Amino acid sequence: MRLSQEARRVLLSLNAGALLKSHRSLDGAKDFQVHPLDSAPVHVRQAIVDALLRHGLVTSNQKFPAATYLLTDRGREVAIALADHTDL
Repeated sequence: MRLSQEARRVLLSLNAGALLKSHRSLDGAKDFQVHPLDSAPVHVRQAIVDALLRHGLVTSNQKFPAATYLLTDRGREVAIALADHTDL
């Protein structure tokens, strides 16, 4: 599985306790953001979230207007492996 640097950063952030949320407007547009524990939210492209979902690394609670995405067991394993082998 090939993950972009942005996807890797998202996984590592989630593993460190950040939240990944999609905020939906009334017209249906989604804004994806990582909410770190100690800093301001950071925008994430939908393509990154879609890739993480497709690889089974995150799952969502599908709430309106702000869904929260959580690491799956596989996502946590990948994040731990990334933390051991990267210098992001």
